[in-house]
Amino acid sequence: MINVTQSFLPPMEEYIKHLEKIWASKQLTNHGPLVLELEDKLRQYLGVKHFFFVTNGTIALQIAIKALGLRNEVITTPFSYVATTSSLVWESCKPVFADIDPNTCTIDVASIEAQLNNKTTAILATHVYGNPCRVEEIQALADTHGLSVIYDAAHAFGVRYKGRSVLEFGDISTLSFHATKLFHTIEGGGVVTNNDELAHKIAYMRNFGHNGAEAFLGVGINGKSSEFQAAMGLCVLPHIPDLIRKRKAVSDLYTDLIEGLPLRKPELQIGTDQYNYAYFPVIFDTEAQLIKSIQFLNKNNIIPRRYFYPSLNTLNYVENNLAFDISTDISSRVLCLPLYDSLTADDVKLIVGVIRNAL
Repeated sequence: MINVTQSFLPPMEEYIKHLEKIWASKQLTNHGPLVLELEDKLRQYLGVKHFFFVTNGTIALQIAIKALGLRNEVITTPFSYVATTSSLVWESCKPVFADIDPNTCTIDVASIEAQLNNKTTAILATHVYGNPCRVEEIQALADTHGLSVIYDAAHAFGVRYKGRSVLEFGDISTLSFHATKLFHTIEGGGVVTNNDELAHKIAYMRNFGHNGAEAFLGVGINGKSSEFQAAMGLCVLPHIPDLIRKRKAVSDLYTDLIEGLPLRKPELQIGTDQYNYAYFPVIFDTEAQLIKSIQFLNKNNIIPRRYFYPSLNTLNYVENNLAFDISTDISSRVLCLPLYDSLTADDVKLIVGVIRNAL
């Protein structure tokens, strides 16, 4: 079976070396030495000022929302994973959707502006498939209207835009290190900020609000991650350049082979210096073509994923508005094809051949 993704596992002996350190220190959690080492290495690798390793990408979003003190309405994208919207609802904010750019699939700045009102407190945008948003335009809009900006960068590990880490933009960026991601810690996530004051808040918020052993600065949550997860991250990180190289080769082959088929790739944002090849999404001309292709692929034990589907404006716990026509349309026609470092050229040829037969 060829699944849409396959988690990378480093050589077992590399992981065991870190397990031996855990057994020696006898510290399993509570910001142990491996967690601190991973945070330091990720801070350097990603080129950011403050980095916090947390339980998962959803907790990262919730901490970001709480650290910024968001309330009332937050303009966000309906074309993302459900956690982007559900985190807002969980933190008692009202998600207000803006539509997406049909070419890049990232949130459309003109649509954001159209949704602004005196209840708007922030913008929560997603770097879709690791494709950067129009960060300068979003920041200009936020500055004009006094809004906070959070980027859901779950897909954007290692992505660089105009010579800078894409994680440097906005007030806070969040990452997911789930097992299906390019860089993973089995379960885990990250919170990034360049703001010292926000970093101080995030530091105590992820640890129950502790400011020392017996003092509390305010409300917090248990957002810590364990030494075992940090150990996996420390093992995976050195392999990332090679994983990206291999994924790029697979993506390039896909791009060559789908030429002439009635489907297209989302356009990469102009100014993206370094892409991570986290996914290989294709947009079919019609939903009927997509469904037929999935059926043909499944019969050949190939499991792609409709990602993102459905458009988040259809969730039963959010209020609809009129600014999601493009998202609704594209979400019905987009499909992520299998992509991982060990996918072979023959696998890719088989996948595209099955789709060609379906169409």
